Amino acid sequence: MKRRNFLKACIIGGATITLGKTNKGWASGSFEGYPESMGVLVDTTRCVGCRSCEAACNKEQQLPAPQCSFDDKSVFEEPRRPTSTAYTVVNEYEKKSAGGPVYRKVQCNHCNEPACLTSCFVNAYTKTKEGAVIYNSKVCVGCRNCMIACPFNVPGYSYESVTNPVVKKCILCYDTRLKVGKPPACVEICPQEALTFGHRADLIKLAHERIRMNPERYYDHVYGEKEVGGTSWLYLSRTSFDKIGFDTTLSNDPIISNVKDFLGMVPMVLSIWPALFSGIHLLSKGGQDGHGHDTETREEDH
Repeated sequence: MKRRNFLKACIIGGATITLGKTNKGWASGSFEGYPESMGVLVDTTRCVGCRSCEAACNKEQQLPAPQCSFDDKSVFEEPRRPTSTAYTVVNEYEKKSAGGPVYRKVQCNHCNEPACLTSCFVNAYTKTKEGAVIYNSKVCVGCRNCMIACPFNVPGYSYESVTNPVVKKCILCYDTRLKVGKPPACVEICPQEALTFGHRADLIKLAHERIRMNPERYYDHVYGEKEVGGTSWLYLSRTSFDKIGFDTTLSNDPIISNVKDFLGMVPMVLSIWPALFSGIHLLSKGGQDGHGHDTETREEDH
């Protein structure tokens, strides 16, 4: 197993065995998600890389101004990931393809059965009925298990406060929009209608209908429909998803299901102690670059 995958198994396994079922939405082979869950369909064939979604998110969540303006296209030179000061980013792929570049928006995918939630032993995460995975900084102890467990490598870590470091990520604009029926700010601002907000079940039908009606335009897959148990963010693409930065090796089972056999064979102490020591190891590394990002996570990205 790769180091990151081993740590995921140890952390989730340790939390599962030690604490038992502490949150609703734990994995099962027949898990079908939340029937009334909302979501967003991202049609990457329509995205032009304008980064309006980044600007809208920044304003809605009252985040610090970026180092480069939202009009600066130089940010596309290297792939980016969400951070504690940028909950969503747009990356450019297939730059030299005949059809032109493909742009992909990246943010928390709000999994139906989130690995961040199942790996958190203090219940800092909640999966709402609207589909959002939200976070409570008041109970978080800063162990960063969620950052290791996330299959999409999304949560960012903020070091702005020495006494109260917190995990930060997209929350689907839950507090200001989603819980009152409004679409996320990024969806509302998109000038190309590349983002569609609605009930997840309806978005899945819409996605498959677009593929059926325009098979020459779309790759025949809806990313997020089934990956790791399904996500609230769904994607369409003209090319295979591995070419635009998606992990296509993920199982359709939620992350916790992937370690069931592991948990059955390994005694409790072997699951608890790796989780404990991996947390200590991460905290001891504790390095950060000039932007306040977790350097270990960044090193693993490369």
